[in-house]
Amino acid sequence: MLVKPTLAEQRTVLHNVSWQTFEALLKDTGEDRGCRFAYDCGVLEIMTPLFEHENPKIQFDRLIFALAVELKIKIRSADSTTLKRHPITKGIEPDTCYYIQNEPAIRGKQELDLRIDLAPDLAVEIDITSSSVNKFNIYAALGVRELWRYNGEVLKFYQLVESEYIEIKFSIAFPLIYVSDMNRFIQQSKTMDEIDLVQSFSAWVQGKIG
Repeated sequence: MLVKPTLAEQRTVLHNVSWQTFEALLKDTGEDRGCRFAYDCGVLEIMTPLFEHENPKIQFDRLIFALAVELKIKIRSADSTTLKRHPITKGIEPDTCYYIQNEPAIRGKQELDLRIDLAPDLAVEIDITSSSVNKFNIYAALGVRELWRYNGEVLKFYQLVESEYIEIKFSIAFPLIYVSDMNRFIQQSKTMDEIDLVQSFSAWVQGKIG
C-alpha cells in the first residue's frame, strides 16, 4: 500500500484487488463517502479530495451549467457517478461528468448501467498531483468521448479518437469554447467572487453568440 499526502489530494493505492472486492467496497462505502475510486485491472486508487481539488470542481460545474443555459443546450449532470464495466475490469468516478449529445438517450433514467447505457459525453478530471493509475486508459475503455483535465494551473481538452485521446483546442460538446477561454475563467476563479465569476462568464458567452 502506498499513501501520498498532499495539500490537494490524498491517494491510497492498493494492488491485486479483485473486481468482486471493488464492487463490495463500492457497496459498503455508499454514494455519500468523501473519497473517489479509480480501478484498472486489479489496481485500486482511493483519492480523498481536499479544498484545492474540490473548489475547481465546483467552478467547472457552475461554468459548464451556465454555458449550457446560455447556449440552450440540453444537459444531464452525472457528477461523480461510478462509471464501470466488468468485462474490461475498469471503473472510475469523475470529478464531474455530463450527458450532452446523448442527453436524450438517458433522459428519465434513475440508474446508470454502462452495460446497456452510453457513457457520459464529457468528463472533467482534476489531478493536482499525479495519479497512480492511467485514467486516460480507463475513460477511453469506457467510451467517454471528451475529457477535460486540469492540474491546478493548466486545463487541457482531449477527444477520444480510435480508443486514444488526442489533445484538442476547442470543445466537442461546446464548439464555441476554446480551451484557452475556459482556462482563463478557471484561473480567474482563484481570485474572483463566485457570483461575479459566473455572471462575467455568462456575459462573455452572450457576447460570443450575440
